[in-house]
Amino acid sequence: MSHTHSDGGDCTEHRTAVTEAEVEALVRGICFKTGPPRTLGVELEWLVHPLELPQLPVTPERLEAAYATVRAVPLGSALTVEPGGQLELSSPPAASLMECVDTVSADLDAVRAVLAQDGLGLAGIGHDPWHPPRRFLHEPRYDAMETCLDRTGPAGRHMMCASASVQVCVDAGHEEPGPLGHTRRWWLAHQLGAVLVAAFANSSLIGGRPTGWRSARQLIWTEIGAGRAGAPPPNGEPRAAWARHVLDAPVMCVRRDSGPWEVPEGLTFREWTRSGSPRPPTRADLDYHLTTLFPPVRPRGHLELRMIDAQPGEDGWIVPLAVTAALFDDPEAAETAYRTVKPLGERALDRPAPHNPLWVDAARSGLADPELREAADVCFAAALDALPRLGATSRVTDAVAAFRDRYVARGRCPADDLLDRLPVTAPPSSGSGPAGRTRTARGRKDIRT
Repeated sequence: MSHTHSDGGDCTEHRTAVTEAEVEALVRGICFKTGPPRTLGVELEWLVHPLELPQLPVTPERLEAAYATVRAVPLGSALTVEPGGQLELSSPPAASLMECVDTVSADLDAVRAVLAQDGLGLAGIGHDPWHPPRRFLHEPRYDAMETCLDRTGPAGRHMMCASASVQVCVDAGHEEPGPLGHTRRWWLAHQLGAVLVAAFANSSLIGGRPTGWRSARQLIWTEIGAGRAGAPPPNGEPRAAWARHVLDAPVMCVRRDSGPWEVPEGLTFREWTRSGSPRPPTRADLDYHLTTLFPPVRPRGHLELRMIDAQPGEDGWIVPLAVTAALFDDPEAAETAYRTVKPLGERALDRPAPHNPLWVDAARSGLADPELREAADVCFAAALDALPRLGATSRVTDAVAAFRDRYVARGRCPADDLLDRLPVTAPPSSGSGPAGRTRTARGRKDIRT
């Protein structure tokens, strides 16, 4: 999630109302900035926990004191805090993979050292396996977000307060066709995205119990709803498809300079431009609206790939960053990835991600799904071949190779390790809630379990 806006100060900017046609033109212009791929970025979300007993909750007072200390540390990355207290580091745009890795690694070392002084550490898990969602930040935007998302059930609170991810940012690509063209890269992000979900699934537990899904975090995104957390139709021209999606997406809130923000129900941005009620929307409202949409691939000038669960270990995040960079920015690897995932489109049924069968199967089964495992195997091989061409050091290539051998080659993902560490208990009953160890469960489980 992006937190670039203040609670209400920017409501006074750009007060001129925007029309429907102006919104469409603005979205087309600002969300896809095309050209040769030159930069790369990563956004890392982490759960914060006591070093000795991660199952214990961290009090808000302790967390606030620790973050006050961390904010005093000079970092190359932007440091923000998510609504549930998750810590996020967002790298600056990097000119190379190794520049990105080195910058973020140094920042993480500094942050970990400061947190350790307070007895705290960072956990790379896609969803908090121990604690129910609890909001740490109480600000008008999060009050409004909670009110809005509560209308579709508890998934929104889990997303806001208990989830964590690795978000890889790649350039939109060329205007011209080909493996580095923006139309191809937009399509690839949504098809390859399912493979990334499966390979890096790491959120199989909620409340200490199996959910029946390798990526319960991805399940949560589907339950938020297609208007808020879905992609546009997959086969349209990217700029036109995204502009329509933005206009037809529900407005989360109408911001105010003071007092609670209004949370309309069923009002799309298109309808808002036409009605001008409860007040005419402005450019600042459009900018904010774009940050309240959480599709698996979000165009922000570049492409923000949001489908990857947070990864275990101090350097686990490097693997999805390196694999994604190789499959998008090396022409040969990009062509291999395109040809590999193209047959998976038959399982998408022309339905947008993440609400099509391909993405659902990826979240539920991970690489236990034979087709996704085969695709991941080819894509990892292509990435390993390409990484030296991108200047990757042995630290990076060795990490990718180790992940391939430990997980991809065996049809596993990090979520399976979480399940392996559970004590073996009685098999799950045929009733509703999960009980005990259920690595092969296929039934959908409510996220409240």
